[in-house]
Parts: sequence; C-alpha cells; structure tokens
Amino acid sequence: VSAHNNAIDVSTLFDLTGKVALVTGGSRGIGKMIAEGYLQAGATVYISSRKAAVCDQVAGELSELGPCHSLPADLANDADRTRLVGELTQRAERLDILVNNAGAAWGAPFTEFPEDGFRKVVELNLTALFFLTRDLTPLLIAGASPDDPSRIINIGSMDGLKIPTVLRTGTFPYSASKAAVHHLTKALALELASNHITVNAVAPGFFESKMTETPLARFRKQIEQNCPLGRIGRPEEMVGITVYLASRAGAYTSGAVIPVDGGTQVT
Repeated sequence: VSAHNNAIDVSTLFDLTGKVALVTGGSRGIGKMIAEGYLQAGATVYISSRKAAVCDQVAGELSELGPCHSLPADLANDADRTRLVGELTQRAERLDILVNNAGAAWGAPFTEFPEDGFRKVVELNLTALFFLTRDLTPLLIAGASPDDPSRIINIGSMDGLKIPTVLRTGTFPYSASKAAVHHLTKALALELASNHITVNAVAPGFFESKMTETPLARFRKQIEQNCPLGRIGRPEEMVGITVYLASRAGAYTSGAVIPVDGGTQVT
C-alpha cells in the first residue's frame, strides 16, 4: 500500500525543510519575496543578481531567516552564467528548486525602438533562462525522485497573457519574451518529465518592485482600477503560489501557467 494513501498531514504539506533553491534576480522585488518565503519554509536558498555588492548585502540580511548565499552573476553573459553553474555545482550536491526570475524591460515608441534594447530584453528574459535551465539540469536531476520531483518555476508576466491596455508604453520585447517563457515552460515540462522534474510558470500582475516602481508612481490609480480586485499584489500572494509549486503540495502540477494578477488577464 502506498504511503500516499495515509492521512494527509497539512502541517508539512508546504514544508521545504532540507530543500536547496536558486532564485535568480533574488536581491529585490518578486525574487526577494520568493527567497524570503523559501527561507521561512525551511529551504537553503542561493540568490543571484547582476550587482555583486547588492547580492551579497541582501543575502546577508536574508540569512537572519535561514541559510542564504550570494551567487552574483550577469546571466545574459555566457561566461558569467557558466561560472555561476560551476560555483553552485561545487557548493551544492543537488538543486531541488530553480526559480528563473531575473528579467529586464525596455519601453520605446514602435518607430524608434532600438535594436540593442530589443535584443537585451529577449537575451535575458528568454535565451539566458533556457541555457541556465539546461546547464543546471544535472543538479536538478540529482535532487529528483518519482515521489518528490525537482521543480523549475519560471516567472512570466500577465503581459505575456494579454497586451496591456492601461499602460501602452511600448514594451514590445518584454511582452513577447514573457509569452515565449510561458510556451517554453510547457515544452520543458514535457521534455523533463521523464527526469522527474516539474516545470511551471507564474504570470504576475503588478507587485511592488524596481521594475514596476515608475509605472506605479505615475499610474497606480489607473492600474488598480483596471484590476478586478482593485489593487496590486501583496508579497504573501507571490510567496504562496511559489511555495505551493516548490512543495509536496505542488508535486503533481507541471506545464501550468498560473496568473497571479487579481483577475486582470480576463478583463
């Protein structure tokens, strides 16, 4: 008789004790929210961001919640990405949870959009995500089992589900790259299932972050009015969905793109 037929223990359903996680873009915004949540749930967390001093500082602050380590890297740089993978492989025997959160945005009028800006956004949001995931797959396989798969969680965006109507700021590569991340999530879920790895995406609406700082400062009222729930997201709501996907509760969920946007995607 399978142990899974026993009574459900809700008290441990979302526990991440003993798990090892890497959160890219983990020094601020949504990435920092996720790192904090994983630490409080019992995981050992590595955070990565481009600015080494900031990454080190935030990892030190988060260490008050649990073991948090800094792995600064510019993930759009091939050599830097390879170095990060090498350092993590030296420091951890396995990786249970990979959160691909690092990203960039760029807005400009359609007729003036710079090619280098377009390429920069797609390179970080999509290309770097794919190759980092591929290069970390051996570590993810090392932590995986049929009953407890390793987890890949890609942070997409509601902008990858629908074109914004309130703030038409010309973020063409951002919307396109996030839509691609959602589709790539499904392709990777199929590809990696036999390795006991689940792959899901979260599509956030507006949360407080560096990326949303300017639009929220200028258009908060319009943004909130456009959301059926009438507000922006709260940190615990991002933590809740990402802890679920990383925990025993989410072990049978794969290939999903989950909006966390107060219903904005259906407006």
